[in-house]
Amino acid sequence: MQALNFDALQAAIAQFEKGIQEAFRHRENELMRDGVIQRFEYTMDLSWKMIQRYLKLIQVEESAIRSKNDLFREAARLQIIEDAETWIGHYAARNESSHDYHTEKAEQVFAQAKLFLPDVKKLLETLQNVS
Repeated sequence: MQALNFDALQAAIAQFEKGIQEAFRHRENELMRDGVIQRFEYTMDLSWKMIQRYLKLIQVEESAIRSKNDLFREAARLQIIEDAETWIGHYAARNESSHDYHTEKAEQVFAQAKLFLPDVKKLLETLQNVS
């Protein structure tokens, strides 16, 4: 099996985690929160693209994956992620942050971003073990 390159995802996760840590140290700094949200968006995008690459690599039929929801459900079925609905929620939060941005929404997305960190770390570990 051809190996996947995890460098970009590893770097994104590291920067995302560092951003969360800094945001906790500076809780009143909206700029820190907003930076975490941007890193969340970027890391989420890399994550679903990595899942997609892996599914293509193992030759999952493209017709089975018509949407991001299908992608996450197939990844859960193959035990690449633990729970499709959780990932669908992460992706929805990622989309919310780029379409409608105000303080209350930013706080909601920031809360979801914190929940995403252990899931994306587990994804990376799982993909590294199966590749």
